[in-house]
Amino acid sequence: MAITLNNGFKMPVVGLGVWRMDGKDVRDLIINSIKLGYRHFDCAADYKNEAEVGEALSEAFKTGLFLSYPVRLQLWNSDHGHVLEACKDSLKKLQLHYLDLYLVHFPVAVKHTGVGQTGSPLDKDGVLDIDTTISLETTWHAMEDLISKGLVRSIGISNYDIFLTRDCLAYSKVKPAVNQIETHPYFQRDCLVKFCQKHGICVTAHTPLGGAAANAEWFGTVSCLDDPVLKALAEKYKKTVAQIVLRWGIQRNTVVIPKSSKFERLKENFEVFDFELAKEDMDKIKAIDRKYRTNQPAKFWGIDLYA
Repeated sequence: MAITLNNGFKMPVVGLGVWRMDGKDVRDLIINSIKLGYRHFDCAADYKNEAEVGEALSEAFKTGLFLSYPVRLQLWNSDHGHVLEACKDSLKKLQLHYLDLYLVHFPVAVKHTGVGQTGSPLDKDGVLDIDTTISLETTWHAMEDLISKGLVRSIGISNYDIFLTRDCLAYSKVKPAVNQIETHPYFQRDCLVKFCQKHGICVTAHTPLGGAAANAEWFGTVSCLDDPVLKALAEKYKKTVAQIVLRWGIQRNTVVIPKSSKFERLKENFEVFDFELAKEDMDKIKAIDRKYRTNQPAKFWGIDLYA
């Protein structure tokens, strides 16, 4: 099952995120996921495992596991002024000739720390050292150039709100194909999702399960997977809570990219195409929105970029 982007390319509605996946575990993760049917991988320079992902994809290609794999990658904040170099550096590590999708990871440029170094430098006050000389418009036009050079097929944005998305639509020659945002039952962001879809931008849900144990560990957040409404629906449909949440995301016409290093969870997260949530149950999930963000980079950056 795939969504057609605004440039005609198709993207599977379920992908695999590799954030916080140790390099030594990535090979088995990628190979196992391909065997299960995954054909869409979410990568980023900041995940610091591009080389290992590249090795796994190369092995899968050489052994005939599959012949094509939509790979999305994200430009890190410290490389906004070095878009071409950063893209080429990532392609080399991933052993790819082009990217299916390249996103601006966050709508902020910070002090350059070296191509591919993905630093988040702080100033003397412990606050993210933001580079005010590079505009998001400048970054976007450099992203557009990657298409004409044949290095990427589609470009998009990530963690952009309605205002920043509107601005990007205004100054772009190539409109963003995707906006990748945190969205899940506790953080539904219906206005942003509908705005993007109205203007032909596919919404991808990172953290589609609300972060679960990973974000609870890092940010002390609460997971929607423990919600009684979702647990009741899981019992009704004889599915896991995670499957209910992912199916909800798909029925919102968003792409979901859950992450897991456990084979059973990988399998479970992909088995979401054999049932459909009734409208009354979609409405029940809509009612539990808490406007609750679980990703809180301010913990590391000393500044709340979402303020």
